[in-house]
Parts: sequence; structure tokens; C-alpha cells
Amino acid sequence: MNVLLKKAIILSASSLYHRQTKDILIIDGIISNIADNITADNEISTLERDNMHVSIGWMDIFADFAEPGYEQNETLVTGANAAAAGGFTDVMLMPNSNPVVSSKAQVEFLKQRSQVLPVTVHPIGSITKDGAGIELAEMYDMYKSGAVAFSDGKTPVQQSGILLKALQYGLAKDAVIIQVPDDVSLSEGGLMNEGITSTRLGLPGNPSLSEELMIARDLSLLEYTNSKLHISGVSVKKGLELIKQAKKNGLRVTCSVTPYHIFFNDEDLENYDTNLKVNPPLRNASDMSAMQDALRAGDIDCIASHHIPQCADNKICEFEYAKNGMITLQTLFGIVNGILGNTEQFVTMLTENCRNIFSIEIPKIAEGEIACLTLFEPDAEYVFDENMIISKSKNSPFIGKKMKGKIIGIINKNKLVVNG
Repeated sequence: MNVLLKKAIILSASSLYHRQTKDILIIDGIISNIADNITADNEISTLERDNMHVSIGWMDIFADFAEPGYEQNETLVTGANAAAAGGFTDVMLMPNSNPVVSSKAQVEFLKQRSQVLPVTVHPIGSITKDGAGIELAEMYDMYKSGAVAFSDGKTPVQQSGILLKALQYGLAKDAVIIQVPDDVSLSEGGLMNEGITSTRLGLPGNPSLSEELMIARDLSLLEYTNSKLHISGVSVKKGLELIKQAKKNGLRVTCSVTPYHIFFNDEDLENYDTNLKVNPPLRNASDMSAMQDALRAGDIDCIASHHIPQCADNKICEFEYAKNGMITLQTLFGIVNGILGNTEQFVTMLTENCRNIFSIEIPKIAEGEIACLTLFEPDAEYVFDENMIISKSKNSPFIGKKMKGKIIGIINKNKLVVNG
């Protein structure tokens, strides 16, 4: 793959060319030259767009590509294509497939199957066997095979003793444990956030206490073990305050927020839109505002897509029976960029912050380096339409919403993918 990027505005704090406008010549997937005005021969493709920005390739830390077992929702191919369309060169996959990624063989399956994809897939190994929450999985073997972190994904570990052992195992390899904050003993049966809106709509509520208590418990276990913990999908203000205090106390904890928890709140469920049924649920307007403020202040370490495709049968039904989740990879940039109002901060979150959390090598924008790049136009505005969706499933509440920021394409693994 040979391509010349013309007049690219480089956004990469670790690069000598940060905030500079340069031409970037890529030969056989390697950055060959970075200069003011490069002339290429006719055999090299040229890509030039108005206000084209280039950064290190973006990384998502928590997505579901559904394969194997749930290919009616998504596949590795369709998920990777959606990720590329959203500007992501790297994606960490939660283990909730069928079978669950809880052994060396399943990790190796994902690594093998994803080799030909334009996006680099990083498997997350399950903490417990089959994600059942009862006994530890083969964490060491999965780590040796390429698992970059451990989590039971959409079904977080409920037993304190099991999570304690997982944190201790993780400590030996300095591996990160990922938890979604949800105490099932309090949230089970809840269809949305417990509050005034749930009462008015007549839907059983999931109290914010279920999230707060889980975060408090997990932080206590973290303090006991001094391991590494990442809490993904934080949605309530008090939970975030607990994490902030834990950081001040020196605990090795990080956190992420989803794009939908900073855009929607429980009042948006007035029409019983099943695409808004997620876990943790959309909280009240005050919590939503608190997540936005924390994002701008840098109290939240990164964004996690929580991209969870669901086929039509899982969403076109009564709210009670609809499954949790929405697709978000293609809309993440347009949503977060518009709310955050600081593209450079956004890029740092999705390039350096997330890789630092999980000890993944950070690509470089420099001559002689492998090209791992995201190309985007941060100020372009558009309305997201259903026909733009590349995922196999269409469960997006962002259809018809105004976005700020368009993805031009990605360069990764000696491949150039450009959006139409």
C-alpha cells in the first residue's frame, strides 16, 4: 500500500510534527517521508481533503463483535468494517461470545481470524470460566496467547472472593481487570434508571446504588491487592467521585464513559425506544451533566464504545423483552467531539491514554515507523443516517442526530480504508 497524504494537519502530542501541516508519504505501509511538499510518481495514490487531520490510530477498549456464536448480530468482518468507518485501527473485544473467550484456544481463534481484517483485534479474556462467575478461567494461558486484559464483560463478576483472586492473578503479570459497575442483586429486573421517569413510565428501575456499591466494593478489593482495575461504563456522579478519591489515594484505577451516557438521559426513554435500553442504564440529567463535566476536566481517562449490536428480533419487541445494547463505533467521534469541544483532548484519550492503561505499544508519526493512522475532519457537520450504518445490526438511537466530525479513513496493517 503506497499513498501520499497531502496537507495533513498532524495531531500527536508525542510527534515532532504535532500541530504542523505536512505531506506524509507511506510506502509499503511504512512512513517514508514527512515534509512540506512531497512530489510522488504516478504509481502512488494521493489523498487530499479539506482540513484533513491525521493522528495515531484510534483505539476502542470495549466492543462486541459477537463472533463466534451470535453472528446474527455482528461478525468479525462487519464489526471491523464498522470500526474502520468510525476511525478505529484497534479494538479490544469483550469475551461474551459463544463460547465465551475463557481459554487459550478462544484467544488464538480471534487472533487468527482477525489477521486479514483492516483493524487490529485485541482479545479480552474472561475472568471466570464461561463467564459464569464461579471459578477462574485460564488467565495465565490466555495472557500468554495474547489477551490484553481480563473481564467478564457484560456480566461483571459478582462474587468478591472471585474478583479478589482475579486481581491477585493480574498483579503477577501487571494485567488490568475490567469491570462494568453493576451489582445484580440490586439491579436485577430493572429496565431503566430508577427515578421519577421510571415511575411515570411504569417501568421497573435499576437504582444508581447498584453502580455505587459495586464501584465501592471493587475499589476496596483493589486497595487490598494493589493490582490494576479499569471501570468501564461509569454513569453516576457518586461512583465517579469514589474513583477520583481512589486515584488521589494512589490506587491504580482508571475509568471510561460511553458516548451514550454523555448524550442521552432517562428522560429520552419517553417513547420506549428499545435502542436506548442499555446497561448500565441511562441515568438522570444531573448524572449525564456530571459525566460531561468530568470528561472535559480529564477525570475520565478514555472513551469506551460499549458497541453491542443486536439484531432486529432483539430490539423490535416490547421494551421488557428487548436486549441491552446499541451500536456506537461509527458515531462515537461525531458525538463525543461535539460535546467535548476539544478535538486534541479527544484524540489523546483514544490514542495514548487507552494504550497506556493496557500497556499496549503506542504508534508513532515519524519517518521509518509503521503507519497506524486515523484521518478525519473535526469540524464537518452532518446528520447520521441509517444507510450509513456498516454494522450488521442497525440498533442505533443516533440515527437522525447531528454529528460534528467526519472520518476520512484509516491506514493500518499496510491497508488504506477510505469512507465513501
